[in-house]
Amino acid sequence: MTQLAELWQGLGWPLTRLVLGMAVGLLAANVLEALRWTRPLAALAAPLARAAHLREEVGAAFALAFVSPAAANGLLAESREAGRLSGRELMLANLFNSLPAYLVHTPAIFLLIWPAIGAPALLYVALTLLAAVGRTGFTVLLARCLLDKPQTGQNRAAEMPDRGFDRQAALGAAWRRFLRRLPKLVCFTVPVYVLMYVLQRCGAFQAAEVWLSAHMEWLAFLKPQAMGIIALHLAAEFGAALGAAGGALHVGALTARDVVLALLVGNILSTPMRALRHQLPAYSGFFRPGQALRLVLANQVLRAVSMALVTALYYYCG
Repeated sequence: MTQLAELWQGLGWPLTRLVLGMAVGLLAANVLEALRWTRPLAALAAPLARAAHLREEVGAAFALAFVSPAAANGLLAESREAGRLSGRELMLANLFNSLPAYLVHTPAIFLLIWPAIGAPALLYVALTLLAAVGRTGFTVLLARCLLDKPQTGQNRAAEMPDRGFDRQAALGAAWRRFLRRLPKLVCFTVPVYVLMYVLQRCGAFQAAEVWLSAHMEWLAFLKPQAMGIIALHLAAEFGAALGAAGGALHVGALTARDVVLALLVGNILSTPMRALRHQLPAYSGFFRPGQALRLVLANQVLRAVSMALVTALYYYCG
């Protein structure tokens, strides 16, 4: 019974929560598209999307990501499957959503960090927010260079009033599309998540974390006491690193600047593990496996680069 309880706590419940969240996001995306509510959403992000030469669907996903990143991914997946987005546009749209996807989790992150380290939490959250803004801003510039400006006629049809629109039929079609996509979501997400769980139980991630911890000579610019925070960031959950950071700060072993730098570096180094454990299973339910892997890699590489730049900026100017 103890083993079953551990299996449920470690695999069953997290996987159930993930699949349910993704299913709700997929259903919301189908309903929004069927009822044509993506148009008001797109209008909210229209200036930024136009500046990036991105389509209406991408603007709608950007606005929706402020509420539910899973629903935004579902909307992008539906648009890609329907042929309204090319592979390049999908990649850029995924990077475009960096800012809203980060802001969804910001309150929870802040409430977790504040009790542990106090005022430096404001600085840490501000720096990670700056990195998220930078990612979206870079994506706007990149998309503007890579994509042609959408023809105004493509969106003009969307502005025409709907005549003879059958809401019940639209909802029925959305439900049928949802039921058609749900098995695919489950069949791809569950095996990937279980594989990540097995790798974790077998020590694969721990071995990688130990290797990283043993090859941190290049972090000589940090105080030795900060290495423990980074090692815990790699080897355990974020809460353990926060506990160590709070303890070092309160006894005077590290300054607020040292703690913020250690948390930023730990955030960067834990990027590969976070991508494999959490983001890849979530993306596999919406996109094809190869496509999901490419999206996750691009997302996490850009994230790591933006965090490294912000960390360097804080180190030299902070």
